[in-house]
Amino acid sequence: MNRPTKKTKSPASKADAAPARKAKRKLSAIRRADPFFERETERYEYPLPSREYVLQILADAGHPMQLPQLAEALDIRADEMPFFERRVRAMEREGELVRNRREAFLIPDKAALIRGRVEGHPDGFGFLIPDDASADVFLGPRQMREVLHGDRAIVRISGMDRRGRPEGQIVEVLERANTRVVGRVVSEHGVLVVVPENRRIARDILLAPGGRKKKVEAGEVVVIELVEQPSKHAPPVGRLVETLGRYADPGMEVEVALRKHELPFEFSPESKAQARVLPKTVRKKDMAGREDIRHLPLVTIDGETAKDFDDAVYCERVGRGFRLLVAIADVSHYVEPGSPLDSDAFDRGNSVYFPRRVIPMLPEKLSNGLCSLNPQVDRLCMVCDMNISPTGAIKQFRFYPAVMFSHARLTYNQVAAALYEKDPAVREALAERLPQLENLDQLFRVLLKARAKRGAIDFETTETRMIFNDDGKIERIVPETRNDAHRVIEECMLAANVCASDFLQANHHPALYRVHEGPKPEKLDQLRSFLGEFGLQLGGGDDPKAKDYAALLTQVKDRPDMPLLQTVMLRSLRQAIYSPDNVGHFGLAYEAYTHFTSPIRRYPDLLVHRAIKAVLSGQQYRPGDWEQIGMHCSQTERRADEASRDVESWLKCFYMQDRVGEVFTGSVSSVVPFGLFVALDNVFIEGLVHISELGEDYFHYDESRHELLGERSGKRFRLSDRVTVQLMRVDMETTKIDFRLVAEPAAGAGKPKKGKRRG
Repeated sequence: MNRPTKKTKSPASKADAAPARKAKRKLSAIRRADPFFERETERYEYPLPSREYVLQILADAGHPMQLPQLAEALDIRADEMPFFERRVRAMEREGELVRNRREAFLIPDKAALIRGRVEGHPDGFGFLIPDDASADVFLGPRQMREVLHGDRAIVRISGMDRRGRPEGQIVEVLERANTRVVGRVVSEHGVLVVVPENRRIARDILLAPGGRKKKVEAGEVVVIELVEQPSKHAPPVGRLVETLGRYADPGMEVEVALRKHELPFEFSPESKAQARVLPKTVRKKDMAGREDIRHLPLVTIDGETAKDFDDAVYCERVGRGFRLLVAIADVSHYVEPGSPLDSDAFDRGNSVYFPRRVIPMLPEKLSNGLCSLNPQVDRLCMVCDMNISPTGAIKQFRFYPAVMFSHARLTYNQVAAALYEKDPAVREALAERLPQLENLDQLFRVLLKARAKRGAIDFETTETRMIFNDDGKIERIVPETRNDAHRVIEECMLAANVCASDFLQANHHPALYRVHEGPKPEKLDQLRSFLGEFGLQLGGGDDPKAKDYAALLTQVKDRPDMPLLQTVMLRSLRQAIYSPDNVGHFGLAYEAYTHFTSPIRRYPDLLVHRAIKAVLSGQQYRPGDWEQIGMHCSQTERRADEASRDVESWLKCFYMQDRVGEVFTGSVSSVVPFGLFVALDNVFIEGLVHISELGEDYFHYDESRHELLGERSGKRFRLSDRVTVQLMRVDMETTKIDFRLVAEPAAGAGKPKKGKRRG
């Protein structure tokens, strides 16, 4: 969230005020020629030349200028010189100017210099990702000695590498991204270094001697603070901050992930203090101005292990249609904008779910207590009250704050057993709730038809769950079956989310939308080319819609190569993000969509609640720059996903390390230039078959066909091919699993079917 910034009134002190005012009246024509003179005058009591004017003067000069020359060209007085130099240095730090070896300033664009962010590679090289979205610039290992992954830098194009990519030289490092690093201590010839856990930081960090309360040993996982950044001639140096333990220690995988991805995992003292003084129960004064719906038998339906209950539902028949209430925890009542709780929630962006551990967005007193819609207690909520037609159209809806009482905490498995398996014991236990559950199921069937008519895409994916033994180690990994009870709640939440977006749009209130754009043109071209080999075609021309994807999925659902085709279709789509610019949700086939239903665990939902409340009270909610907030929330979501993947990868490696030598069957889950990733059947673990294990041949990677093809043998390895592999190696430090190919795909497997292309 944008924090307020102080406006600098003046570069001069109060003692200089009188002379400065006098000087201001005497500013020369050169100074008044500044195209942004009026803006600078409004912003500063004693204006300096604007940044734009400095750049203009340099551009007009046509050559680099040293500071005194630049000051003379801009008619800078002696008393202004310290402040002007400060401005120029700030422009230099931000990459608007650079200095050459003669200490002269020049404009980066004029010197073919490019600003951007460094992206490191585990093998020691890297790339500069330019700010202007131009082609990435290759940085060789020698250049990467000066920077670390994430740093911002300016580079000069020095030529082309052997692959035809622009190659660069580091001119200046603008900003250092790494202050703390988590890694493993290694002893090299008696010298202790730290190997970063983030493999994109491919340089070992020298551990500074002294300042250690206890002896650090090789093999321990530590957190260090960088006291010296890397240079051409010296490695980075770090000072010990924290010793976490050893890799095999229980829970170490989570501790490493938290620090590697810089996830906030401790609430601030101010936030804790604020949570402590909150009541344990809903007070009567908190109910003022709210509708009382405690008489309605709302219930929560969640997974067995859920502890934070965001949503409760109630459904009744109204004529041939339905009335659906989706009640959502009113977090915004307790978490006020700008408060310590709000600041911590913003920094986290969302709750992070690891196996056996959760890093909540809000303190437990709120997330599992006061805000959670626990059974048999009063709770404050925001309600989306909908009237839905027999065809699944939402005819009317309204939002209002309310007080509710959850009449039961149900699980997906309970509801599925009662409604779909007709389990007599479960039906008897839920006898009082059955009429409402059956209403929900009838509404679900109606909404499902509306979903199909709308053309939403419904990819079939397999979720997994880790089962742990008493020692905290994985006992087995099982598929998480998604039954119709899950989908009942999903459709209810989708309906409420759509109503939230429609409400805010209708009232012209800005908000964060959950946007999902269609495929990029190049991805679409690759997909069409791939499908064409199978005699298939995606409808919609150059602008396909979700319904075109859905129609193709229906067409191929019974084919043996359906997993391959679905995977390629899924990979052609973009990632959903948060943005104030509503471009619709491609996958769900909605023109507008927001997240409203999970404010306990997602910050964007909390913002949407505040916006809805503002509209209801005739006001407008202004949290700051909506675009920046959306980017932040999208980034924290990605950060959480990456951290969760890291933890799961480590646990899976630990699980497999005792199974080296065993043979498994599986499917090719990804094809990359250096080999095949194979997902094992029934084990739900993925590993690499390196290209060197595929046979004595030169294999060529075809990205558009998702295959490796042998030059001499004609062997073809393709996405979704069935293979048999042997587990050869498990590396706990790099969380890599390596397989050897035992049996290749059957002849013709994964190849396009011959025949006419269908239009």
